[in-house]
Amino acid sequence: MIFKSLDVRLLGRLVLLVASLAGGGYAAQHHAYGLALGGLVLVVVLVLDLTRYLTRGQRALADFTLALQYRDFSREYPAQSGPAALRPFHEAFNQVNATFRELRAEQEGQFQYLQTILALLDTGIVSYDAAGTVAWVNEAFKQLLHLPYLKNIRALQARQPVLYEAICRAVPGQPAVVKLTVGLQTVQLLVSATQFKLRGEAFTLLAFKNVSQTLADAETAAWQQLLRVMTHEIMNSVAPIASLADSLGRHVQRGRQPEVPGELLDDVGTGIRIIQQRSEGLLRFAQVYRNFSNLASPQRTTLYVQELLQTTRQLLAEQLAAQGIAITLSIRPAHLTLHADGHLLEQVLINLVLNAAQALTQTPTPRLSLRAWPDEQQRVVIEVKDNGSGIPADVLDSIFIPFFTTRPHGSGIGLSLAKQIMQLHQGSIQVHSVAGAGSTFQLWFPSSVTH
Repeated sequence: MIFKSLDVRLLGRLVLLVASLAGGGYAAQHHAYGLALGGLVLVVVLVLDLTRYLTRGQRALADFTLALQYRDFSREYPAQSGPAALRPFHEAFNQVNATFRELRAEQEGQFQYLQTILALLDTGIVSYDAAGTVAWVNEAFKQLLHLPYLKNIRALQARQPVLYEAICRAVPGQPAVVKLTVGLQTVQLLVSATQFKLRGEAFTLLAFKNVSQTLADAETAAWQQLLRVMTHEIMNSVAPIASLADSLGRHVQRGRQPEVPGELLDDVGTGIRIIQQRSEGLLRFAQVYRNFSNLASPQRTTLYVQELLQTTRQLLAEQLAAQGIAITLSIRPAHLTLHADGHLLEQVLINLVLNAAQALTQTPTPRLSLRAWPDEQQRVVIEVKDNGSGIPADVLDSIFIPFFTTRPHGSGIGLSLAKQIMQLHQGSIQVHSVAGAGSTFQLWFPSSVTH
């Protein structure tokens, strides 16, 4: 309809021009030079009008094309005012701009919807092109690695070389687990990769899932299953021995005969007592580990962290003073609270403080600090730090394994128990230690259990 109107206007101007030329030529042939001159003037006027008509439309079209090139769809063209010849153009331009604005609004809405979904995920996601330039990264990834921004994937080579190497080796469809240290925390990430093309350009999409808690739960469950089997077999084997030893001891006492040498009976009685004592010791040993493998669910209440740490310090004040260990407390804010089992957490803190005291026995100026604070995500962190002998790097990964210990008289159960208690609170325990420089243990509680 628009172009039909334009054709009529253009055809009308062409008809007038041809008619003027014909009339001027006819007048000149009949020597009517006045009319011929008037026809010539009319032809000039019509040519100028036609030129202005055509160039005005071209200028409007060029202006609209330039706006399309720069994706400027906000302009409104006067469709009800201005030159009548341009109104059909303006109506068409306004319709095109309105269509593009609707498409852009729809795309922006879909993008915001996708952004909102990705922001709720706890999986880190990064997309980068063949040159390593990061096209998109979500907040979960930046929080996971404590990165304020990431412009190029190669920047990880300096900050997280282990992760960067894993990214370079990533094969689409073959997820891999990477273990790395972020701050004072040790995390295990499941790295998945996929590749795609967008507008002819190749991109790589990476997903990073923190599986530390999942793997820790599976490891703990495996150890508990092993402990249940071990304690069951030990107790089933030792209990009859202890009972038999007790019965034999009573028979020996009742059955002493004059013809039986006293020394022989004494030796038999002593042996029986030793068997009974060791059997009872093994039964107590098995009972301890059975209790560990059947640790009850925490009875959560609202705890003031300051009171929890002060209670721990008071319980161990005499022992620490005897070793000359200076202990400091720092809780910010002072009213920091937790929704947790106070008795279980006391058990964890006492174990960590006693371990620290053991590591400070050879330190000239022993110092121990208990600190607590909320992080940026409102997770409560409780820290036990000492300047003792530290933990050798070759055994650092083994200290939470049940039965593992480097002490001559250690049971290897304290840190394992602490780890299980933290898992029951949906938290974690992290360690950072340098041999000869001290150790730092941190208890991390998720924000869902903090107040």
